[in-house]
Amino acid sequence: MTNTKYTQADMDAVSDSPELTHEQIAGMRPFAEVFPELTVKLRKARGAQKAPTKVSTTLRLSPDVIDGFRATGAGWQTRIDTALKEWLANHPQA
Repeated sequence: MTNTKYTQADMDAVSDSPELTHEQIAGMRPFAEVFPELTVKLRKARGAQKAPTKVSTTLRLSPDVIDGFRATGAGWQTRIDTALKEWLANHPQA
């Protein structure tokens, strides 16, 4: 990675955004106030699990199975997990 130094002349040459006025700054509101639904979604974003409850694996499934579950929208992997758990509950091991 290079450490390019930009001069004020460089910045002035590419800047077409005027500085904010005091009135504009005074009228600003917090992101969470302007976009409350989006804020909730962003806070729900998943990260690394603190205590993993699932095991990552590779599983080969038929394209029609994958397409069918994907067509149901977000959370399709969880629905596959639920379907497999239901199958196991209905087919006790010998």
